[in-house]
Amino acid sequence: MQATKPVKDPRKQRKRLYNAPAHLRHKLMAAPLTPELISSKGVKALPVRKGDTVRVMRGDHTGFEGKVNRVDLKRYRIFLEGLTREKVDGTNIFVSVHPSKVMIKNLKLDDKWRKGIVERKKELELPKKEKKVAKAAEKPAKKAVKVKKEKAVEEKAVVQEKPVKKAPKAAKKRVQKKPVAEKEKEEKPAKKEKKPKTAKKTQAKRKAASKTKGGT
Repeated sequence: MQATKPVKDPRKQRKRLYNAPAHLRHKLMAAPLTPELISSKGVKALPVRKGDTVRVMRGDHTGFEGKVNRVDLKRYRIFLEGLTREKVDGTNIFVSVHPSKVMIKNLKLDDKWRKGIVERKKELELPKKEKKVAKAAEKPAKKAVKVKKEKAVEEKAVVQEKPVKKAPKAAKKRVQKKPVAEKEKEEKPAKKEKKPKTAKKTQAKRKAASKTKGGT
């Protein structure tokens, strides 16, 4: 059978839920086991079956314990012995409970197929527990090795480090900055320098010209 892809659309999820075949409906009827059963059987959850003893964990009937009287795969509901209500006409009917709201207290293992499932799941869980225990035991040993390595590295670093004499730095020559007022005074005379005026010789030339004209 090919694995189906997960669907996010709520409409498609409901359609798959209502049109699911029997073998998938059976898986959807699973409920968690009590911590005592988990430790003894090595299984965390199993589908609820007729004859199992369960305890209601959520809803209006929280805390009620009883045997499963009937399992309705069509509506995904279970019915417990003693959990009933009275109708208007006076007749008593069973109250339906969703399997996700109950916890299995006692398993009915008359079926050889169910026994095989529990044993197979227990064999799969054992190596996981052993690995967890082994990891927990290895963690402190690894830490001790790391601490030893760090100490050895620190000792080597202390031996290798030697005081190194630094060469004295050459003193930089300080240049005294002149005040802004002095700078302005120095710049002003440079701007005011003008070229020396040349003597005018035009008048002398004119006088000489007038004398020559009168003599002739």
